[in-house]
Amino acid sequence: MSRSSTGGKIFSGAIIVLSLLLAAILLLHRFIPNRWFNLGSLIETFLPWFGLAVPVLLLLAAIRRKPVAIVCAIVPGLVWFQMYAGLIPDKRSGEGDFRVVAHNVNADNADTAGTAATLLAAEPDVIVLVELTEDQRYAWSELLDGQYEYSVSYGTVALWSTHPVLDSYEVDLDLGWARAFRAAVDIDGEPVAFYVAHLLSVRVNTEGFTSAQRNETALLLGEALADEELERVVLAGDLNGTSQDRALAPITYQLHSAQADAGKGFGFTWPADTPMARIDQVLYRGMEATGSEVLDATASDHRPVMADFSFS
Repeated sequence: MSRSSTGGKIFSGAIIVLSLLLAAILLLHRFIPNRWFNLGSLIETFLPWFGLAVPVLLLLAAIRRKPVAIVCAIVPGLVWFQMYAGLIPDKRSGEGDFRVVAHNVNADNADTAGTAATLLAAEPDVIVLVELTEDQRYAWSELLDGQYEYSVSYGTVALWSTHPVLDSYEVDLDLGWARAFRAAVDIDGEPVAFYVAHLLSVRVNTEGFTSAQRNETALLLGEALADEELERVVLAGDLNGTSQDRALAPITYQLHSAQADAGKGFGFTWPADTPMARIDQVLYRGMEATGSEVLDATASDHRPVMADFSFS
């Protein structure tokens, strides 16, 4: 047997192994342990991007002209398609009964007026902001209070509404400062519980995907949502994680994603210049989502998100 023949078989074998490994990662990502460097959550955060390996494997398999290698390279493509094809079509159906815009404005954002103009252009009924400094909160109040009669703020998170806020209270995330609250908003006689949250950040470093504190805040927020008595609920803000990240399961198992149900595409929001993950969320239950979009970039490192809801 010639060296070229042996090398070709090894190359074809590598394509087959890598294809089946990619399919296994996509299909069985929930079973990838977090024991080492929180590897499972890290993979789940960027899981859609693993699909970029499929055309590469298909090309290599086609060059080898080995039917088995080509078939194996198709398998992860089919798995990816089954997982994500439903996100791609435009599922928006109308404006609904009210509109929510949520944005992590970034504590270093010096262009409050420009950022506000982007959000106001969407004509939302409710605006949710997180990562507000005290100075920014005053600046936003000056810009929004004239158009939004009702507002609530706790720590670094805030909400402005054209509809009456019936009551509100902080949701304790055991941090020592406020990063979440709950407000009941009366929208045309229909009470809706709004949860505004900014979960702790995660980091990727030599210790892996450091997310233990973020995971603890997700658990506490999930407990608050489970205790909610109102039928209609909206959770908006920066959860510092995607809906596929298992650590957010205490939240995402209770709520639907407006982007998944009524958006178009993946709706990535971070980082703003080249978005790679959707960590800014508008989640809900007890209503119908009729639209979801990612708005144009502002001076923040996150992009704003918008969602429309109907009571019918």
